[in-house]
Amino acid sequence: MAYEELKQRQSTMWGTGPYQRITETISDIHEFVVDRLAPRRDERWLDLACGTGAVAERAAARGAAVTGIDLAPELIRTAQERAAERDLEIDYRVGDCERLDVADESFDVISSTCGVMFAPDHAAAAQELARVTRRGGRIALASWTPTGGLARMFGVMAPFMATKPPSSPFAWGDEPHVRDLLGDWFDLDIAEHVSTLTVPSGEYYWELFSTSYGPTVTLAESLGDRREELHAAWVEFFESNYRSDGEIVHPRE
Repeated sequence: MAYEELKQRQSTMWGTGPYQRITETISDIHEFVVDRLAPRRDERWLDLACGTGAVAERAAARGAAVTGIDLAPELIRTAQERAAERDLEIDYRVGDCERLDVADESFDVISSTCGVMFAPDHAAAAQELARVTRRGGRIALASWTPTGGLARMFGVMAPFMATKPPSSPFAWGDEPHVRDLLGDWFDLDIAEHVSTLTVPSGEYYWELFSTSYGPTVTLAESLGDRREELHAAWVEFFESNYRSDGEIVHPRE
C-alpha cells in the first residue's frame, strides 16, 4: 500500500468511534510531555497529530499560543468543540504532518503524543519537524517501542490485516532509527518510560478498543465472519499474558 493511499484511509480511520475514550487511557503520557516541555506564556506551540486535543488543551491552559493539526477531520471537530466548552483559544486545523501548510520556523515548541509515529513516510515527517521548529526551539515526541505492550497488541491484529503497512509506526520507538531521522537537526535526549493500563478483563479491553480505537474498529468491521476470530484472539492474548490480581495490567513501553 502506497503512503498516500494509507493516509487517505487514516484520515477516516482515526475518526471512527469515540476516540476520546482511548485518549483518556494515555493521560499520564500527555501530562509527562507537557511537563517536560514546560510551557511558557505566549510561546508558539504546535501539537502534531493532536487527536481530540489532550496535549493542546494542557499547553493552552498554561499560557502557550497553541495550534493543533491532525489528519482526521472528525478528531479536529471534537477538539474544537472541547476547546469551546473549556473557553480555550486553540487554532485547530486538518493537515498532514508530512506536508505542513505552515512557514519555516513557525513554532517554538512541537509536541506529538503517539501521533507522528503513525505517519507512513518517516523521513518526510522528520524533515517537517525540523523545518517548522525555530532555531533553538524544542520538541517532545512520545512513541510506542517496537517490542513493548502496544506493539504486541498490534501483533494480535496483524494476521487479520489484508495488506501489510508500508512502514512500521513502532520504528519511532527505536532509538537508532530516531537518531537517524532527527539527529542532524536536534540535540536528542531519549529515554524509555512505561504507561500502564489496568482494565477489568480481556473482554473489557476488546469492547473499549473495538468500539473506540480507529485501527481496531476499522479492522474488526472489515472482517465479516472472521470478526469473532479476532475477538477471541484478542481476549485470549490479554487474559494469558497480562492477568494479575484479578485484573488485566498492560505495561506499554
